[in-house]
Amino acid sequence: MNLEARKIEFVQEFLKLQNEEAVSRLEKILRKEKNASNERIFEPMTQEELNKRIDKSESDFRNNRFKSSSELLAKYE
Repeated sequence: MNLEARKIEFVQEFLKLQNEEAVSRLEKILRKEKNASNERIFEPMTQEELNKRIDKSESDFRNNRFKSSSELLAKYE
């Protein structure tokens, strides 16, 4: 059985479910898989992008455009 046929069969069985707890568990699994899939798509930045980000960060620091760690922590307490 190919993947498309398996997915169709799964959806048909899912639609027959009457147990809300089972639906919730399957939703949780789907979200978990979706998040894991998104993490695998991660593309690292190029050396040029990294250097530009470093330059901007250094410029922001020189021009006092930053928050200290204590300011950040206070925001979330």
